[in-house]
Amino acid sequence: MSAETPVQSAGTFTRLRLRFRAWRGRRPFWAGLFTLLGGLPIAYFPYATLKLGTMSIAMATTAGAGSLIIGVLLFTLGLTMWFQQATRIFAGVAAIVLSLVSLVVSNIGGFILGFVFALVGGALAVSWAPGAPPQPQPLGENGTEGGAPQGADPDTAILRPVMDESAPYQAPEPGRDGSSDRTPESAWAGGDDANGGYRVG
Repeated sequence: MSAETPVQSAGTFTRLRLRFRAWRGRRPFWAGLFTLLGGLPIAYFPYATLKLGTMSIAMATTAGAGSLIIGVLLFTLGLTMWFQQATRIFAGVAAIVLSLVSLVVSNIGGFILGFVFALVGGALAVSWAPGAPPQPQPLGENGTEGGAPQGADPDTAILRPVMDESAPYQAPEPGRDGSSDRTPESAWAGGDDANGGYRVG
């Protein structure tokens, strides 16, 4: 039985979930999601008409076109964070600037909702950094690659002991630790020709 057997025998939902998880881990997923969510209320509320019983409330203003442009740009920046990770810094800064502009253009930033989502998404995009790729494990005795890669899921990774606990601790011998201020025992306990019987150092 190989390590690939459980994945092959898993259902379609599990395979799709693992693929989505791998896709999500290689890009600023949450930054793009928050930016997308921030663009929706900013673009929607200036054109929305709410009804309270028989009374209609229209929030359309003269800045409706500006709100629509800001919302579409935030939506585009969210997709850019997902599919163009190289431009995540620019997209994050642009999302932060647009969220601040929406405060005065689009009904207080889509009633604060769009402003907060876009601001958090832009901050996450600026602070996101790609992780290190998994390193292959050395070949085992039978010529196959053993163990899980270093970048594997920590929930399924096998923990290995740091050191062999069965081996007793051995103190280093005097004078063999690289220091030059120690004198071996034979130099001061050997007799008259070893510093007159006095220990030096």
